[in-house]
Amino acid sequence: MKQIKYIDLFAGAGGLSEGFIREGFSPIAHVEMNKEACDTLKTRMAFHYLKQKGKLKNYYAYLLNETSRNKLWDQIPEQIIDSVITKEISKQTIQDIFRQIDNQLQKKKVDLIVGGPPCQAYSLVGRSRDPNRMQGDKRNYLFRYYAEFLERYKPTYFVFENVLGLQTAGNKKYLNEMINLFSEIGYSTDLKILNAEDYGVLQKRRRVVIIGHRNRNKFMFPKLAKVPKIYQIKRDLFYDLPKLQPGEELQITKYTKPINKYLRITQTRNEFEYVTQHITRQHNERDLQIYKIAIDKWLHKKERLKYDELPAHLQTHNKKNIFLDRFKVIDPNGYSHTVVAHISKDGHYYIFPDSKQIRSISVREAARIQSFPDNYFFEGGRTAAFKQIGNAVPPLMAAALARTIKNLLNGEKP
Repeated sequence: MKQIKYIDLFAGAGGLSEGFIREGFSPIAHVEMNKEACDTLKTRMAFHYLKQKGKLKNYYAYLLNETSRNKLWDQIPEQIIDSVITKEISKQTIQDIFRQIDNQLQKKKVDLIVGGPPCQAYSLVGRSRDPNRMQGDKRNYLFRYYAEFLERYKPTYFVFENVLGLQTAGNKKYLNEMINLFSEIGYSTDLKILNAEDYGVLQKRRRVVIIGHRNRNKFMFPKLAKVPKIYQIKRDLFYDLPKLQPGEELQITKYTKPINKYLRITQTRNEFEYVTQHITRQHNERDLQIYKIAIDKWLHKKERLKYDELPAHLQTHNKKNIFLDRFKVIDPNGYSHTVVAHISKDGHYYIFPDSKQIRSISVREAARIQSFPDNYFFEGGRTAAFKQIGNAVPPLMAAALARTIKNLLNGEKP
């Protein structure tokens, strides 16, 4: 089978791309405005290149702090590093982005475009927090630029991912305009809500996915193979990670237990015997007291803590009757609730489920919940890593999409 070429727009740290690369797709370019996320992408492209060349020890030397990032990148062909384009997609930049992608393409055909614009403009939470409910926000219309890429490169398929709020934002005007625009430029589309937990991700994360086919005939969303829901957070996902105390930073450390079935079949653990970025934030005494109450309530009664139930001396917010679920414990015996970018600001909504480790989850634990492999390194420090992880598409869900798209490109019916 020929190598399937794709472009990733609004690529973030590369969760969507990771799933497609895992299934044999070859990236032409990643376009992303955030520098830290682009640095993460470059480092990950270095991983894939060195893996292909049988030189992974050079990548792991970087994780072990035996070499610098610049020396790692210097081992990679300039064309691969340059394929990560650090630019905001806008009217002012789009022609230059086209030029950079054209240089990468060298007259090769683009088979697929993937990606979704930043979700804040469509997010229900984002709209509730914005006094103008995101009216007039330029991010509402980034899909028009997405369509310009479709018009220029004419891929056979595209995959557009976004939050559930896309279905209702602006009384559906953005979604309707989007679908009409895609139709005008020659794409038949279908939409489906996917839940990450159906594809091996130990997280309840629902997303809108639109698949478009460059064909005037009616397109039906293909079936994606689902996996059994037999795994648990604490028993299967976190079981081999060292214990942490608040503020502790294990930048590089060994696993505490041998690999298990879940970590093996999901490719979470690999040949590298160390885990990186197992770091958590410091908490003040008040937060630790609240975390302990929340943990005890969830582990012993399976009840969520409500803010207005806290002892008076622990309630510091004036508006006590809103956002009652300010503090939330990860379910150890099931699946996590959705990881979002707000985890970069505080860990209150992602409390570790253990009364002997009263803290919020670590960077590596958040990455595992999102199904990133342990050798995926997030550049930019703790806060930047949390933001990149929260914004990402889980690679396992992306891989399920990639397998389906690969079948379609090979002529199979949806």
